[in-house]
Amino acid sequence: MRDILVCRTKLLGGHTWYCENCREYHYNYHSCRNRNCPQCQNERCEEWLEKQTEKLLPVEYFMATFTLPEKLRPVVRSHQKECYNILFQSSADSLKKLALDKRFIGGKIGMVSVIQTWSRILTFHPHIHFIIPGIAISDNNQKISLSKDGFLMRVEPLSIIFRAKFRDAMKKAGLFELVPAEVWQQDWVVHIESVGNGENALKYLAPYVYRIAISNSNILSCRNGFVTFRYKDSETDRIKTMTLPAIEFTL
Repeated sequence: MRDILVCRTKLLGGHTWYCENCREYHYNYHSCRNRNCPQCQNERCEEWLEKQTEKLLPVEYFMATFTLPEKLRPVVRSHQKECYNILFQSSADSLKKLALDKRFIGGKIGMVSVIQTWSRILTFHPHIHFIIPGIAISDNNQKISLSKDGFLMRVEPLSIIFRAKFRDAMKKAGLFELVPAEVWQQDWVVHIESVGNGENALKYLAPYVYRIAISNSNILSCRNGFVTFRYKDSETDRIKTMTLPAIEFTL
């Protein structure tokens, strides 16, 4: 929090620049470059987007989203380091396993993944997005296959594989007993959709790579121990406001 408070102030020092056109000296304060600082992450976000866009292949792209059940989230929040690693690994392994099936794309695929840990109303809601090019390489690296138009693989078996891999990883990590038993009986939400050439999907994910859940512009007031902020309602797609105690807001 101290980094954010002193970001681009005299406490961090700065650089002096001389402009030959106006013949004046200009002083710029240093940035804190903290991962959680909303002022510092926008530039890095643009750099990431440019690099990923350059890597796009001339094929159809797909976005896959894996969401954790609500009753599993308290355990994940209490063991974030272990569970986020499990979420990344189990979802990626599920995609790679089903992609090998000849009924679908039938080969080894590549992907870019980004985790998001909040919903539009900024509640804890861990889920992971993958951008996947619709192209695969055979096991012997001798054949290239392309996805069918608008289709990569079925989500029903993918969801089952994902749940099983996540469950096995939780057992290995010693966290299985903390999870309510009904979590393993319900259907897990997995979604896949075509995203054209992939550019818009990258633009959608870019803010989540470096920027934090809420920007300064969306915090409307902070008075008497309460914070008021705005958010976009996922059902109506309209902007709404919410006021929370400051302590709850920071959590």
